[in-house]
Amino acid sequence: TLCYSCLHSPTTVSHRRTHSIPDSSMAFTATHFSLSLRTPTPKPKPTHSSFFSYPSNWAWASLSTARKSKICATSSQIMDPVAAKSQPALVQVDLGNRSYPIYIGSGLLNKPDYLQKHVHGKRVLVVTNETIAPLYLDKVVDALTRGNPNVSVESVILPDGEQYKDMDTLMKVFDKAIESRLDRRCTFVALGGGVIGDMCGFAASAFLRGVNFIQIPTTVMAQVDSSVGGKTGINHHLGKNLIGAFYQPQCVLIDTDTLNTLPERELASGFAEVIKYGLIRDPEFFEWQEKNMQAVMASCFHSDFLLFQFLQVNVTHCRDPGALAYAIKRSCENKAEVVSLDEKESGLRATLNLGHTFGHAIETGLGYGQWLHGEAIAAGMVMAVDMSYRLGWIDDSIVKRVGDILKQAKLPTAPPEIMTVDMFKSVMAVDKKVADGLLRLILLKGPLGNCVFTGDYDRKALDDTLHAFCKS
Repeated sequence: TLCYSCLHSPTTVSHRRTHSIPDSSMAFTATHFSLSLRTPTPKPKPTHSSFFSYPSNWAWASLSTARKSKICATSSQIMDPVAAKSQPALVQVDLGNRSYPIYIGSGLLNKPDYLQKHVHGKRVLVVTNETIAPLYLDKVVDALTRGNPNVSVESVILPDGEQYKDMDTLMKVFDKAIESRLDRRCTFVALGGGVIGDMCGFAASAFLRGVNFIQIPTTVMAQVDSSVGGKTGINHHLGKNLIGAFYQPQCVLIDTDTLNTLPERELASGFAEVIKYGLIRDPEFFEWQEKNMQAVMASCFHSDFLLFQFLQVNVTHCRDPGALAYAIKRSCENKAEVVSLDEKESGLRATLNLGHTFGHAIETGLGYGQWLHGEAIAAGMVMAVDMSYRLGWIDDSIVKRVGDILKQAKLPTAPPEIMTVDMFKSVMAVDKKVADGLLRLILLKGPLGNCVFTGDYDRKALDDTLHAFCKS
């Protein structure tokens, strides 16, 4: 059920590879929804909470499928890497005249048409970092200019890391754009992970009061989450992502080959967000992950498997690129559905922040860059699940399943020991979800796949959770 009060506004550098066949069977219909409201039976409306159940039993609103696409996991390979090279998967973010496509496939940086048709004007600024630039900058410049000699490309290479997601680094983007005399018809291109995407998008939203930009995410975290939905911004020393804007890209181009140079720690970090989608809204996807996490997290690549066989090296599992591509696609479908219904995070979209209030406190408390974003979110999700259990909203089987899958994904299941109760509380007090002095949290409630965005909870449960995970 979805509280009607939430529907008040109209909505019309080392990436690796693997092999294993996905083996669960499931289906989830509906990638893009349009809302049709019906007259509700009079009942009191909650004042501080919104309850979300996916995908059935909508209490005060009914969903009609505007465009259907089948999201399936079968015993056959989910996304054929060979087919993906010839025809990328397409996910649409429906936002009226600001709608845009997400292209997902292998070798897309070698197909300039996908990129060039979304470039406005003749001037392009590629924003990237010192890790990604040696790997992919030349490819992107070639994709932008091949057969298109009138386009000129500038680039700005930023330092790599969350600790550089700040105003000083952002100014380097503006410096380059102004020195290059870019005009309002220029296009910014974000080439990198979530930090680059957030900063480039924010710069695009502010430069000359708004220019077009394109996302080319190169990490799992960016591909499944931060590149989709238009959240842009930078950190402040008092809190994460406190300065920013909602600003949608022209397109998101996900070349899954860029994950071939992604370090294992970064790969695992991205899967925190993948797991989140299963917990809050897509239980069938969560079950698929439980069966296939080894296929996407294995330490060798499918293309290496024959070599290992030739050398008679015993390798039990290799990473399956088809399973990894499927996880990215289904995550994007989940994110696109939510963003299409609630672009500015008035209710439904806030549920995508499961674990983020606790996780952002960890990132801020430790110092940006000490833990990867996904590592902090994983620990934050464990804390949110623990609190949900203390409130009596979920049973212990969900607590166990969450812990188990995070361990499979090689993610932390507790915050670092240095974190104290006071550190959590001081950072959480300035969280973006605080309203009228009330800290609102995303918590699980009911069967797997259901959650609430609420400020109406027993404060003792929050205190008990913090004390259970912190020394003091």
